[in-house]
Amino acid sequence: MEASFQRARRPEQKGQRRDTILAAATELAQRSGVARVSLGDIATAVGLAKSNVLRYFGTREEIYLQIAMSEGTEWAGAVIAALPQADGIPGVAAALADAFVDRPLYCDLTTHAETMLEHNVSVAALQVYKEWAIEMYLRVGRHIAATAPELTDLDGAALVMAAGAFVTKLFPLTRPSAALRELYDREPQIARAFPPFRPTLRRMITATAAGMPAAH
Repeated sequence: MEASFQRARRPEQKGQRRDTILAAATELAQRSGVARVSLGDIATAVGLAKSNVLRYFGTREEIYLQIAMSEGTEWAGAVIAALPQADGIPGVAAALADAFVDRPLYCDLTTHAETMLEHNVSVAALQVYKEWAIEMYLRVGRHIAATAPELTDLDGAALVMAAGAFVTKLFPLTRPSAALRELYDREPQIARAFPPFRPTLRRMITATAAGMPAAH
């Protein structure tokens, strides 16, 4: 995946190299999961030394925060596009849940955002990420309120945050370890205690949204 030039000197070459690094990190995460990808893995994939990758991103975590913003922007766009056809709170919940379930990489990034990706990064990188997140929550929240008038703009933003919290708990259940898969095959009653991702996420978001007006 490495670019044809050896050293990126011009701004467009530096931008191309950043894009190459992000693309490699994305592919590795899709294949192995965000938590299992090291800086060395990314460097090997693009044919650079780790020290050269760090010329473009301060840390491995910064790379994945950048990808989280890109994936999250796409997620928000999908939600906003689906909301005009949504029917009240159940429709809002379906739009939020389906946009997550259809984007497993964003689910994985969301799962690790606070516990991993926000660590070992600079204050400047964190500021960019947090400002992006706040703006995204508020923007989607306004569209949610327009679809379900019983919710305020801030309710909508809070619902986006709640949906992400539910994903953090539920998404890892969709990727059990080999030992857990063996246990579930051996003990079906244990497997049944962990319901399927999409309908469970929809139900949890619906219940949260329905209770918000009573908390005003």
